[in-house]
Amino acid sequence: MSEVAAPGGSHRHTPDWLVLAIACVAQFMVVLDVSIVNVALPSIGRDLHYSATGLQWVVNAYVLTFAGFLLLGGRAADLYGRRRLYLVGITIFTGASLLGGFAQNSTELTIARAVQGIGGAALSPATLTIIVTTFSGVRLAKALGMWSAVAGAGGAVGSILGGVLTAELSWRWVLFVNVPIGVGAAVAALLYLTELRRPVKLRLDVLGAITVTAGLATLVYAIVGTDVHAWTSPQTLWALGVAVVLLAIFAYTELKIASTPLVPFSLFRSRALTGANIVMFLVGAAFFSMWYFLSLYMQNVLGFGALKAGLAFVPMAVSIIIGAQISSRLVSKLGVRPLLLVGTALAAGGFVWLGQILSTSSYWASVFGPGSLIALALGLLFTPLASAATSSVAQHEAGLASGVLNTSRQVGGSIGLAVLATIATSHTKSLLVTGGTHEALSALTAGYARAFDVAAILGAVAFAAAFIVPSIGRKAEATTQARQPASGLEPA
Repeated sequence: MSEVAAPGGSHRHTPDWLVLAIACVAQFMVVLDVSIVNVALPSIGRDLHYSATGLQWVVNAYVLTFAGFLLLGGRAADLYGRRRLYLVGITIFTGASLLGGFAQNSTELTIARAVQGIGGAALSPATLTIIVTTFSGVRLAKALGMWSAVAGAGGAVGSILGGVLTAELSWRWVLFVNVPIGVGAAVAALLYLTELRRPVKLRLDVLGAITVTAGLATLVYAIVGTDVHAWTSPQTLWALGVAVVLLAIFAYTELKIASTPLVPFSLFRSRALTGANIVMFLVGAAFFSMWYFLSLYMQNVLGFGALKAGLAFVPMAVSIIIGAQISSRLVSKLGVRPLLLVGTALAAGGFVWLGQILSTSSYWASVFGPGSLIALALGLLFTPLASAATSSVAQHEAGLASGVLNTSRQVGGSIGLAVLATIATSHTKSLLVTGGTHEALSALTAGYARAFDVAAILGAVAFAAAFIVPSIGRKAEATTQARQPASGLEPA
């Protein structure tokens, strides 16, 4: 049971399941908003007059600020308390969702999505910190399994819910839906979450967060711009140069300037943490593309409406939940590495299968099977990756470790989506012939298939990278959990 402050100043106990629910609801919202806009993209593009390449920023504006400030959020959760960061994050996230729903042009929506990402960056690490500081032992593994299932399912459910809301109401409701959920989560946190904080507060590395976010955004901008400008063009080279300078400033800040670095590079002396982040980066690069391209394929090629496309993701959402539950039960018995190897191998195979799609294919023959297999693999990977990343850090650094891991996924997803979308568009243009719907659809499908082929390669590389992660089994995990301080944080 967890201790919470009662209105009169005394303390009462709240069930741990309620604390877990508060954490999972927020994490679900954060992950949901990466994918919920995918099915709505055609409607958003038409209403707000986005260009074909500019439409990617509806996704990437959120993902990039989320990734860049997630590190700051992880450190802030450790230094200033899980409850405080949860409330700050949920407030920013909910407010930005409301503003985005009322956006009247592409600039307003892109800005709102970027602010949403900042709110999510404060919220997501707070949720994992809440879990790690509330549970221990076998109960921690089960709680992480539930958190992983919710986080994993958020991506698939986002596509389902996005389709339903867009078809039945308006694309604006993919943003408005966060408002009542966010308000409810904030009230629950105020009533039932206790504060845990370190006795000494250190300065946050805001400069590091700004430079890494700006550097990543400029890098993605350069990659997306290759759809119009060649890689060797002055525009592309200039953008890449600015990105390199900003990321170099970030690295210098972390090593030489910041008194409390956003990312202490000494963390990466841990083989488990390093390996988990490499695998997560590659996983993010591959999996983000699946939701994006399948949404476009089903609507642009198969002729699905928004509602039908959203419902087509139901089997994948179920597969993620099943995979996460299987993984949470097996990780203490088999260890981390075997699950990583199985998950990445299944993902690579699923993407190879998905790469066989044609303009004449059907959902049941060419999408259902590989999509469900890839989603199952994603569910299998979340728990062992989270376990590996936090196995060698002290409890008071759990927020930072989770922030680094989630940043790897988001950065991988953002860069991966930019690269794969560029590859798909370039391949389509090279095959496109004027006149005839069939030829246009065939070329469009070939572009999506090429992106899936590259995603399969990323899955294979992730399989190889899984060998970096040491064999952390039941005995090793029990030892790690036993040595982690139970009260390195003081209740407020």
